[in-house]
Parts: sequence; C-alpha cells; structure tokens
Amino acid sequence: MAKPILLSVDDDREVLSAIERDLRRHYSDGYRVLAANSGAEALETLRQVQRRSGSVALLLVDQRMPQMTGIEFLAQARTLYPEAVRVLLTAYADTDAAISAINEVGLQHYLMKPWDPPEEKLYPVLDDLLVSWGTRVRPTFEGIRVMGSRWSPQSHATREFLSRNQVPYQWNDLDADESAKALVASAVGDSPRLPVVLLPDGTALVAPSNAELAAKVGLRTAATKPFYDVIIVGGGPSGLANAVYAASDGLHTLLVEEHAPGGQAGSSSFIENYLGFPGGVTGADLAQRAVAQARRFGAELLVGQPVASLRREDPYRYVTLADGTELACHALVLTTGMAVRELNVPGVAPLVGAGIYYGAAMSEAALHRGQDVAIVGGANSAGQGALFFSRYARHVTMLVRAPALGPTMSRYLVERVEGTSNIAVKTRVEVIEACGGGHLEKLTIRGIDSGEIHSLDVGAMFVYIGVAPRTERFASFIKLDPKGFIVTGLDLPRGDRTWPLERDPLMFETSVPGVFAAGDVRSGANRRIAAAVGEGSAAIYSVHRYLLTV
Repeated sequence: MAKPILLSVDDDREVLSAIERDLRRHYSDGYRVLAANSGAEALETLRQVQRRSGSVALLLVDQRMPQMTGIEFLAQARTLYPEAVRVLLTAYADTDAAISAINEVGLQHYLMKPWDPPEEKLYPVLDDLLVSWGTRVRPTFEGIRVMGSRWSPQSHATREFLSRNQVPYQWNDLDADESAKALVASAVGDSPRLPVVLLPDGTALVAPSNAELAAKVGLRTAATKPFYDVIIVGGGPSGLANAVYAASDGLHTLLVEEHAPGGQAGSSSFIENYLGFPGGVTGADLAQRAVAQARRFGAELLVGQPVASLRREDPYRYVTLADGTELACHALVLTTGMAVRELNVPGVAPLVGAGIYYGAAMSEAALHRGQDVAIVGGANSAGQGALFFSRYARHVTMLVRAPALGPTMSRYLVERVEGTSNIAVKTRVEVIEACGGGHLEKLTIRGIDSGEIHSLDVGAMFVYIGVAPRTERFASFIKLDPKGFIVTGLDLPRGDRTWPLERDPLMFETSVPGVFAAGDVRSGANRRIAAAVGEGSAAIYSVHRYLLTV
C-alpha cells in the first residue's frame, strides 16, 4: 500500500527546504513527503496524486505567497482532498487571517514561523493531527469484508459496530452484487443468516454477536486479571475520563463497554462547543483520543462485552459478564449513560435497521446518498444529525413536535440548520405511522394543532426523541429515582435502610457502598459532554477515599 502524502507549499525556497527536511526527518517511515514552490504547482501535484488514487494526509501551506495565498490554495485543494489535514504557516501579522480560515477552509491548525525547535513546536502538533486523520480516512485495505443486505438489521448492526470501533472493513451488498453472493455461497453455503463477515485469515462469521466480532477483529474482549482496584461499566465520556484518572493514579483499572467507546457522544457527527476544539471535533475522534489516553496509563478496555449482573460480597464488588466471566474489584463505577428512546408508533419496530435508525447511524450515510431522509427530534443531537446527513442526502426533513427549534437546540446549531439549503424544518408535527415492504418507503405525519395528515416519501428516518438511562440491569441492586436514574451522595434518602452505614455516602456513591455512578446515568446530572467528563474525573477522588476504608 502506497504511503500517504505530506505536502508542504512555500514560495520561499529556503523555508520550503527547511520544512521538507524536518518532515522527512520525523515522518519518512510512514509517509511520503512532497514539496511545491507555489499554489499552482501544488494543485497540479494534487491532481497527479488523485489520478494515481493516492492519499494526501497533510497540506502544510505558507499564507503569504504571490499569485495565490495559502488560504486561497486550501480552498481549492479542499475540493480535491477534503479529508486532508489543513495547516497554515503564518507570521504574527497573519493570525487574524488564520483564525478566519477555520470557518472559510476548515483549517485545523496554524503554526507561527519559525517552528524551531521542531521537537517542541512542530512534531507534537502534526502527530496529533495525523493520528486524527488516520482515524477518519480509510486507506485502500484488503481485510475484513462484510457481506449482507442493505435492509438487514443485523447487517446494519455489524457495520455500525465496526465503524464505531474504527475497524476498517469493506461492505458488499448481496442484493446488488452477484459475485459477492457467489463468494458467500462458497464460504458458508446457501441462504445463510446475514451478515457474513469474511476475515483475512480465511475464516467466516455468520451473523456474529458483538463479542464474537470484537474477538476476531483484534479488540480486547477478555480481562487479564481476576481482580482490579476499580472496574468501570460503560465507556462514554464519563467512563473514559474515570479510566484515565484512575489509571494515571496507579489504580489497576478495567473499563467494560458493550458497544463502542464514546457512548452517545461517540456517535455524534460533529461537536462544535467542546472546550479546546475551536474547529470542532467528531464524537468518534474525541472517543479515540480518550481511549488512547486511558491505555497509555495502563487501563484495560473490554469491548463487545455486556454486563449481566452486579453483586456485593464485602469487601468486594463483583461484575458478571454475559459470557459468565466474573470479575472482582474493590470499587465499582457505573457510567452506562443513556439509550435513545424508541418511537412507539405503528410500523416502526419491523423496520428498525431497515430504513429506520436510532441516533446518527453514520455508517448509513453513504448508502442514502442522493435520497430524501427524515430526522425526528429537535434537540442538539437532531440538529447535528441533520447537518451531517445533509452532506449526503438530496433533502433532509426535520420533524419537530415543538413550535420551533430554539427552546431545545443551541443557537449556533439553529443558525446552521436554517442556513442549509437542503434542510427543511416542519414544526408541531408527529409521526403516526411508518410504511414499507421490507424497508422504509414513506411516513405518515400529522399536524399536532391542525390534525391534518399527509405522507412523506423518504428512504430513511433517523430518530432523536430523547434518551433514557441504561439502568435496567441494576434496578434490583442500587436505588434509582422514579425516572430510572441512579441516586447518589446526599440525594440518598435519610431515615430508611437505603444507606446501610453510619458514615454519610461519599460524593457520587450509590446506595451500595463502594459502588459509584457518574455522568448522564446519575440522577441530577448536567447532561453535557463536558459535564460527564468532569463527573468521571471527580468521581475518582471519592473512589480513593473509599479505598482507604477497605
């Protein structure tokens, strides 16, 4: 496989030679370094690379060039390689132009001249950006092949699991590819359950579970120890933050995640208001960075493993996985987050995974290119979803029960949605039926005030109608509030037997001593990504205080 390209552009040959030298010194093992002396020369280089099906990872461009500025070059280069990392080299006087370029050309970073020493001012920045690029862009790869039907719910679940865990794969639709049908027949026989996952080692999985798939594609599914200082159940922002701080403090730490790290936030198509990312960040990218950080400190992460039950046997807490494995710990932290609420109207249940999807389902975006899709919901997640799918779909219709987007959606998202030409917003409406033969074909919607009923032809519907806590498996173990959220700390009732000890419960501690909860699953939590990260980080202080008592 050809190496991805790092292209530097500067009209000053001395500067160009210096940046080319520094790039080769640090990146030549994994990348091919090219240089161009002008914007026009660089554009021609990109066209040649594109004709050869090459990939471009980085565009490092000087702002002050004659005939074509760096920003002007990046605007044109973006049409050729939209996924390439865009970095501007600037003098101090050009910082305003660089900041404006964040919106104009999707600039990811700008570097001030000079960048000496590169070990401090160049390589750390580019390392981070190139890791992010590697998680977004899938190079030509001969590896895992998923063979299934576009309208098979299990095929969708497998694609989504691999995508969320950033495992490269090739998708083959058996309904449209006769050669793929023949390949499946030769591998597993006729009329198999779908999907069939063909692996590089020559083996095949038929309709695999998440745990089976995770084990075969190289994700960790089994713990290395029978006992840990702390076990974290749930790998959303709160759980990942908890793992980072627990492991960095020297605790033997295990995180168990049923689906993919990142939770609901990990499926977010784009997050623009998270501190420290002025150009925005995808939920998947944010989750990947957190996973890398947790692992760096020594935390173990199990993926594809549901937790079946919890129990207390002092001084230990036990977690039983769905495969029967039982793991022990001193402290247990529940960060299971939220699940998207189901749309309970006629016709929806049979079509889930066959045109109807809960949440972003980003693996479906390319399959609905040029079609009409509907978004149900009016909060931030629905707005982010509408903007994401508008890049692929011909038309996006948002179906909102509220009178307007404003009350539940951040202002910056409202402005983006209203400014996108192929998004239409219908307020004070509700879906009353979904129709289709084997896959979604149309929706029946009703005006809440007028009662007027009409049909909407769509190829897909993505549902964002609120969330519910993932606590159903813990209801008999810890105290929940009437809405199913975990009650913690001083919110635990006094004067009854809910709290069994003489001491007060610690912050984030549940009704079971030594079991903590943080993030969206906790009663009274501020359900923002940054707040979940903060709670996950803060809960470790209480864990440390508890460990002093055992």
